[in-house]
Amino acid sequence: MSIQIYNTLTRQKEAFTPIEEGKVKMYVCGPTVYNYIHIGNARPAIVFDTVRRYFEYRGYEVVYVLNFTDVDDKLIKAANELGEEVPQIADRFIEAYKEDVGAFGVKEAVYHPRVTENMDEIIAFIKSLIDKGYAYEEGGDVYFRTRKFNNYGKLSHQSVDELQSGSRIEVGEKKEDPLDFTLWKEAKDGEIRWESPWGEGRPGWHIECSTMAKKYLGDTIDIHAGGQDLTFPHHENEIAQSEAHNETDFARYWMHNGYINIENEKMSKSLGNFVLAHDLIKQHDPQMIRFFMLSVQYRHPINFSASLLESAKNGFERIRNAYENAKHRKDTSMNLTQDKDEWLEEIRGLKRRFIKEMDDDFNTANAIAVLFDIAKSANLYLQKDQTDEEVLDAYAELLKELTGVLGLEIETTEELLDEEIEAKIKEREQARKDRNFQKADQIRDDLKDRGIVLEDTSQGTRWKRA
Repeated sequence: MSIQIYNTLTRQKEAFTPIEEGKVKMYVCGPTVYNYIHIGNARPAIVFDTVRRYFEYRGYEVVYVLNFTDVDDKLIKAANELGEEVPQIADRFIEAYKEDVGAFGVKEAVYHPRVTENMDEIIAFIKSLIDKGYAYEEGGDVYFRTRKFNNYGKLSHQSVDELQSGSRIEVGEKKEDPLDFTLWKEAKDGEIRWESPWGEGRPGWHIECSTMAKKYLGDTIDIHAGGQDLTFPHHENEIAQSEAHNETDFARYWMHNGYINIENEKMSKSLGNFVLAHDLIKQHDPQMIRFFMLSVQYRHPINFSASLLESAKNGFERIRNAYENAKHRKDTSMNLTQDKDEWLEEIRGLKRRFIKEMDDDFNTANAIAVLFDIAKSANLYLQKDQTDEEVLDAYAELLKELTGVLGLEIETTEELLDEEIEAKIKEREQARKDRNFQKADQIRDDLKDRGIVLEDTSQGTRWKRA
């Protein structure tokens, strides 16, 4: 079965067929770098990183482009408020973005283009649109003639007439038509600016992605992705610009992730439920946040709460414990032939199920359900009096492989206990041998208070950090 993608453009699932065999050209709209990202920004970073990882797992080369908007109204406002230059603020928050999403296990893009580094290409792109009659200059601003592009509204599935009813010309705009959108803005006093054929100014928001997608991926790309809120007008305007300029389809598949709600309410600054990823990482294991984000299929809205995050943590610990138990039990296993083949076939079947779920529009929720089934099956096998090394290896390796596909790290980094805690563990073991269970329990509780959780198994005492 081929990978199926829900295409926002056609509103249906379609079999993925790349433009170039074995390669995926993928563009994801990145953040405007004027502040730390919130968890709504973190979701597409995690989701589309997982899409990328799965394509790579299935043997594709992925040319993954994620842009940084490093000049716009929000950056200029932040620069004025902080008394800094726009590039300073952009540099700081680009590094903050990379640090935050890196903590979530997000891989670096192949290309991370910035608006300010592609100004010549943006100006040339706008000039070409003017030459083709799709754009016009008026008083230092440049606008796109929306009605001239016949298929405007095809992504958001709105007609020009429907859009017209909610459009108006703002004070200071010099548009021919309320539907026209800005390609280039005349610079105001004190603003960062670049020279152009229309005077000093800076690009509008939409034009940057069209220009950089063309530069790094070509006239037509396989996948364009971003948050659901970008469908209109941002992605709609990208289509109009790009297809008017390139005279061919812009993107074959459009992917959009759903919104995040906080405690069943839409996240917003006015409601005071605005959660920065930067702060969340300080309070919770970033791997658990990633696991939580993937516990819902990417197109659906996801509700964020402390209790749901705790539930996700407990769920991932079940999978991790099954992995650790299989590895630990291997030390006392042997080579058995009895019912080995049946268990190995079950493991292969579970892997096929995982692939089937991910092939179905990257359904990470169902894929995680398969991981739970693998853990359950492994735990059932571990209840046997005698176990086979090859079967245990297969369980452990499959859990490591498939969690890795989701960008999750199942192996914990063991840290050396200090001498005092080592002595306490030995002291407890001796107390148990002496049948002084009250003392043994006290030592166990003391260690728990210090963040060390003990687990007594038939193969001895294991520990982990809470």
